Formats: sequence, structure tokens, C-alpha cells
Amino acid sequence: MGFATFYFWAAFCSFFILYWTLLQGDNRIKWRNGILLLVSYAFYATWDWRFLGLLFCSSAVDFIVGLRLEKAREVRVRCMLIGTSLTVNLGFLLIFKYHNFFIDSARLSLRALGVDTNLHHLDWVLPVGISFYTFQTLSYTLDIGRGRIRAEHDPLVFFAYVSFFPQLIAGPIERAGRLIPQFKSSHSFDLKASKEAVLRILWGLFKKLVIADRLAVFVNSAYADPTILN
Repeated sequence: MGFATFYFWAAFCSFFILYWTLLQGDNRIKWRNGILLLVSYAFYATWDWRFLGLLFCSSAVDFIVGLRLEKAREVRVRCMLIGTSLTVNLGFLLIFKYHNFFIDSARLSLRALGVDTNLHHLDWVLPVGISFYTFQTLSYTLDIGRGRIRAEHDPLVFFAYVSFFPQLIAGPIERAGRLIPQFKSSHSFDLKASKEAVLRILWGLFKKLVIADRLAVFVNSAYADPTILN
């Protein structure tokens, strides 16, 4: 479900009304975060539900690593925990996003040495947004390691932070110290801020649909047949 579709905006408007009418107040923060997490996962599942496992696994690893990293005092243990986070998250990213690139590079290098190889591509779909949530969870762990933030002990807050649907598949990558506190506090509806947000969204949609998509027609044509540029 892309941002520039009717279905997204119908769902978004429905959630917007629910958020500001039934999910406000200090006694409803857990409900709000739980529903926000479900909505974010449902949004991601509309693309391909099978990759929810990657999103969940990446979140779970850094949630557990963060808790243990906060308590760890030995340098060796802290390095091991950070290494676990780096290995898991960057491992997912390398396998799903860059595996075929490395295969092609290795194949060309071996051919240059006169070695024929049977290395094959992996024919799977790139998980949407994997770069954004991978680096978002990594930044959280690294910030704990540097002492910039404390580990989050509420799994609902942390998982909602990683999967927050407005920036899950297109960024930006938000630092935990800035976004997580917003999941833990109540908010009051601000009409002026809402109007400014709507105008910013409309301006972004205009740049995407009217400018970027129109330019993409020429760019894609050039990449498909570079000879037309001569």
C-alpha cells in the first residue's frame, strides 16, 4: 500500500480520527501504542506479510540487546552485544539487498582470472523498507552503547518505534532519543499544527506525483536505452 493511493489515505484518515478521539489520555498510552503497532504491521503486511518476520526479528534482537547492553559493564560483553546487533541486522541487509551485487562482482572478477563459475542469483523480492528499519534499530543499539540514551523496557513502545508506519518504508531514519519519548506521553490536538502538516503532505505528494514521476519517465527511458542520449 503506497502513500499515493486511495486505500492508504482512507486507512490513514480512519486511524487519524481513532487516534485523536479514543486513544488519548495517560491511561490509554499502552492501548494507543498497541493499536499503533498493529496498524503499522498491517500496513507493512499489505505489501508482503511474509517479510513481517524480518521486521519482528530485527526489532526483537535490538530490544533484547539494548536491555542487556545497558546492564553490561565488561568491555568484552558490550562488544559482543553490539557485534550481535551488527551481525544480525547487516546480515539481513547484505543477504536480501546486496547478495546479487556481490555475486555479479565475484563472477566478473573470477572470469578476469580465467575461472568459470556457477554462482547463481537469489531470486527473491527485496523487502521494502529494510534499509530504514535496519539502520533505525542499529542506531538505537549504538546510542545505548555510547551512553546517549537508556534502553527502552516497554516492548510495545520499542516495536512501535521501529515499525512506525509513516516512516517505515520511506524514512527518514529517526533517532530513538527523539521519537521514543513521543510514544510515552500524551498529546493534545493542535489545529494549526494539523493544517501545517496537511499542507506539507500535499506539497510532498505534488513533488512526487507531478514532478518526480514525470521526470522518471525520461530517466527510465535513458537507462533502458542509453543510445538515445547520443
